[in-house]
Amino acid sequence: MKQTWDRVLPRTPFPDPTPEDPAVIRVTRLNGEHFALNPDLIERVEGHPDTVVTLVGDTKYVVAESVDAVLREIRDYRASVQAVAFQMDRGNYRPASPAPDEDDDSSSVVPFPTREER
Repeated sequence: MKQTWDRVLPRTPFPDPTPEDPAVIRVTRLNGEHFALNPDLIERVEGHPDTVVTLVGDTKYVVAESVDAVLREIRDYRASVQAVAFQMDRGNYRPASPAPDEDDDSSSVVPFPTREER
């Protein structure tokens, strides 16, 4: 019988990141304190018996999540970066921006041309 990781390992209970959040993954210390790590700086994740996350600068963190859960968070983060890049390439991505003032004509931002305009 083939099992998927989503059925074997539950998703982490962290909320989805908001556009204001930096590019991080959320993990939990053994004492229950939540903190965030930059997934681009993670060099290795080891499980012996506690999960140890080692960053590029040899900083180590012991976290409560399993190795598979940390790897899933890293994979999901990188997939989201690629999804946004794909949307940008197709011209479908429009970041949330505040509504422009109708009286303000002093905008110095030039819209980026879509693929058809290039």
